[in-house]
Amino acid sequence: MRLLFEMDKKDYEHCTRRFVRNSARSIIIRDGKIAMIHSLKYDYYKFPGGGIENGESPVEAMIRETREEAGLVVKPETVKEYGYVHRIQRSDMDASECFVQDNYYYLCEAEPEAVRQNLDAYEAQEAYTLEFVTPLMAIQKNRSVGASPYNPMMFEREARVLELLMSEGYF
Repeated sequence: MRLLFEMDKKDYEHCTRRFVRNSARSIIIRDGKIAMIHSLKYDYYKFPGGGIENGESPVEAMIRETREEAGLVVKPETVKEYGYVHRIQRSDMDASECFVQDNYYYLCEAEPEAVRQNLDAYEAQEAYTLEFVTPLMAIQKNRSVGASPYNPMMFEREARVLELLMSEGYF
């Protein structure tokens, strides 16, 4: 899979250990709009997807997470690799820990009708909502996020992937 870009803060020289948490995300485009999860609590957008569990392939994780978070049922035969973003930085929680994450993105289609979401407690608290939005709307929203418990690199990562999709003619 091709590397889309790296997000390296180069702030981890004093880290003594690494925490690796890879994720897989879906890119579902319909009628010139993209499926995004809108956190109503913190007002940001993210691609449907999430962490890869032990023993799970990135594609399996993407399909599972897309269904859980968005209620979208991915058609497995339509899945195509798009690329991944490599992120590395000192942990926000522990200065001795380095956070490393590869975020794998897959172009795919989903069944026309959504099913019921199956949200984790924090996802429900954030009121995760599936929305089909223009890429520019999601980019602008993510670049203006106010206070949230998340590292701003997450919002910028999603904005940059959307910009790449636009530059490559997907919209």
